[in-house]
Amino acid sequence: MNRARFAPATAGWVLILLGALAGCSPASPSAQATSSSVPQAAASAGGAPTDAAPIAPEVNPAGDIPDSQAFVPWAPADTSFTLKVPEGWAQSMQASGATVFTDKLNSITITASADATAPTIASVTRDLAAIRAASTGWQAGTVSGISRTSGPALMATYRADAVADPVTGKVRSDDVERYVFHHAGQSVVLTLAGPHGADNVDPWRIVTDSFAWTP
Repeated sequence: MNRARFAPATAGWVLILLGALAGCSPASPSAQATSSSVPQAAASAGGAPTDAAPIAPEVNPAGDIPDSQAFVPWAPADTSFTLKVPEGWAQSMQASGATVFTDKLNSITITASADATAPTIASVTRDLAAIRAASTGWQAGTVSGISRTSGPALMATYRADAVADPVTGKVRSDDVERYVFHHAGQSVVLTLAGPHGADNVDPWRIVTDSFAWTP
């Protein structure tokens, strides 16, 4: 009689105890994986820093004329021809009568002379021999006929040492382009010089293409 009376109560306590244990059991592996992946996804969405290397700033060789350089018209006193020169460059006159425009390491030298005979590759080559004799660090280039907006011309290239820096005494090597234009008994020589390795193809083309004889 006593055993029959207490059996239902004992069974009830057992059920309560099993339910409590089930509520305290650890989460399943799949649930753990799901919860742990949430912070990682949030970090990615939040734009966490990456290990990408920073982009190095562009470094141009010494003497490069900037792409932003402006050009302005120039003509000699007799206005027999015109051309464009870089705006802001210093202008000077040599004892020989040549006009020189300079800025830092680059220069444009303009020489005009009466010349009844049109220059040839042979005559330009002879002129280079005299320049070579007065130069150091000479390296010969080429002499060829070219075409510019004003018409045919002759072009000579070479390398030679520039004048030593008056402060440091350092001597650099210049790349030189020498253009010879001729018209109606007059020759004009444009000598464009800048440090060896500088990329001034476009600026020099602007200058030489702008050359024009005045009607």
